[in-house]
Amino acid sequence: MADTVATVGRGRETELLQAALDGGTHVVLEGPPGTGKSTLLRGVAHSRSIGFHFVEGNAELTPARLVGHFDPARVLADGYVEEIFVDGPLVSALREGGLLYIEELNRVPEETLNVLITVMSEGELHVPRLGRIAAEPGFRMVAAMNPYDAVGTARISAALHDRTCRIAMGYQSAADETQIVAGRAPVTPEGWREKAVELVRRTREHKDLRTGSSVRGAIDLARVTVSLAAARDRAVDDWRVGLDAAGVALSGRIKVIESARRTPEEIIRELYEAVFGREPSDSDPSDSSGDDDASGGARARPARAAG
Repeated sequence: MADTVATVGRGRETELLQAALDGGTHVVLEGPPGTGKSTLLRGVAHSRSIGFHFVEGNAELTPARLVGHFDPARVLADGYVEEIFVDGPLVSALREGGLLYIEELNRVPEETLNVLITVMSEGELHVPRLGRIAAEPGFRMVAAMNPYDAVGTARISAALHDRTCRIAMGYQSAADETQIVAGRAPVTPEGWREKAVELVRRTREHKDLRTGSSVRGAIDLARVTVSLAAARDRAVDDWRVGLDAAGVALSGRIKVIESARRTPEEIIRELYEAVFGREPSDSDPSDSSGDDDASGGARARPARAAG
């Protein structure tokens, strides 16, 4: 169910990826976090009934970790024989004709990328003391990268770009993201989920934010809100419950530009009020009862239009 939900609105990208793989090319999926890149590829691998080998790209991904190694405990007794070689994800994908998926490609050290370039060019890998490993039919490398993340990353060489096709993946539509939240979060009052998604989407366009939240923020916002409302014995759509949950779910996901001199919580409150309205008060004339509703939650105003 989770995979199906995450690929909502990804029909075009799925078609393009399938065509690229059928054409024998290696692919880079480029887009911000939370756009379903890894889930899309897992679904494609499942539909093709081929192996899927996941690699997390980081500074610790050495050629040996990617390729594999001889079992040191057995080398002294048996020597460098094929039977004691422990396949890494690259060799496993080559032998099986599977998909090698490298996440955060632009975090991979250059010496490790050079191994990939050779494999993509020649369709084979030469391992010292082991020999030649030819790629079985179906082997493809698919990598993902976030073009907006410049911390701890390096530029991808022209040689690698020249050996891959590129599929750009932006955020899904508001309707698609609302459907994703509905599939992964608890049930919320009618209309609340749409507002939660709208709040998250606004973080991506705020002038004081360098990075906004992905749809994962809306999912966690719904989850935390439901739990917090139960803990406080309040309604799920209680204004204060929602604001506090938004701070928990989003403050770590957004990145404030240094010149803004504002806290994440201040910006989250600004956006929250723009979507859910200002905090109701007991003297608010728009609240006819002035009391909490039967569920323990304060009756919230309709969301005012964003300015």
